[in-house]
Amino acid sequence: MSTRNNQLELVFSDDTYQLTGVAVSKEGRVFTCYPLWPGPHKWGVVEIVGPDASRPYPDEQWNNWQEGEDGKNKWVCVQAVYVDAENYLWVVDPACPNMEGVYDNSFKLVKFNLATNRLEEVYRFDGVLGNKSYINDVRVDTRRKVAYLTNSNEGGIVVVDLNSGIARHLLHNHYSVKHDPSFTLLVDGKEFKKNGQPVRLQSDGIALTPDREWLYYKPLTDNKLYRIKTAYLRDEELSEQQLEGHVEDLGHFVVTDGMIFDTNGNLYMSDYQNYSIVQINPALEMKTLVNDERLIWPDSYSISADRYLYVSCSQINKQPDYNEGENKRVSSYTIYKMPLPA
Repeated sequence: MSTRNNQLELVFSDDTYQLTGVAVSKEGRVFTCYPLWPGPHKWGVVEIVGPDASRPYPDEQWNNWQEGEDGKNKWVCVQAVYVDAENYLWVVDPACPNMEGVYDNSFKLVKFNLATNRLEEVYRFDGVLGNKSYINDVRVDTRRKVAYLTNSNEGGIVVVDLNSGIARHLLHNHYSVKHDPSFTLLVDGKEFKKNGQPVRLQSDGIALTPDREWLYYKPLTDNKLYRIKTAYLRDEELSEQQLEGHVEDLGHFVVTDGMIFDTNGNLYMSDYQNYSIVQINPALEMKTLVNDERLIWPDSYSISADRYLYVSCSQINKQPDYNEGENKRVSSYTIYKMPLPA
């Protein structure tokens, strides 16, 4: 593969530590995060201050957790960062070092006030999620005060009432949050495996329409896309069976990690099999926007106030775990930006 696209502008690169998330504030501040997976690790969340420079966020204290310590108020294994419509930063910490189980009930969703860089709230999941869960990504409806998260290990949508702090784990038995067993995932010309077994990861990418009326989501390791009206997710009177009846199967698209809507209702997703970014318009018509060899596992997205699409490249497909122990990474972990189509 040798395609290059001059729309892609490098924002940040890290030659040592594997990053996953990206979030951009209204003022253009950029944040990323580093899960505690195999390989070197230093910080959990950072603010980017230069093309290859960052500082721990909100401070070093939050970023200095060591195994054996209390992880309730420190970053254990951060998966995602997100800036909401009111310019608050949200951090998703599944607290699963090496994806081997939740550490001491330390999974949490954390809200920061970017105007002051102070902690606003910590939402916890004790009694709602179990030790095998992996909360993965988040979207926040600031008007209704609700957060929606995916559980990518077990499958499910977590709905958090931000006023009461009460969380509910929904759709966890429904096929829409599970890998399609008929789908074989091929990456870089071979089946995507870990320890000799095909990788099967569940509900991962998540996106809210601009009016916050629909939640779109999909499993990580197949090409199916689903949606459900958020009114049904918020309705505590619905039984699980009734809720499942409101899920809409939108069909086959691409195998993506993260995804995001713009204000015009266009959905952007990666196609990590083909080193690409695609756009799906409100009529569910898909086109490829960028195909570029530098888009090595496009992972997470954020859209800035000046209408740039930011994308992080986590290079999951190059890691030793998925290549019979061989590290196939030859370039830095990166974050790019590109102008949104007019």
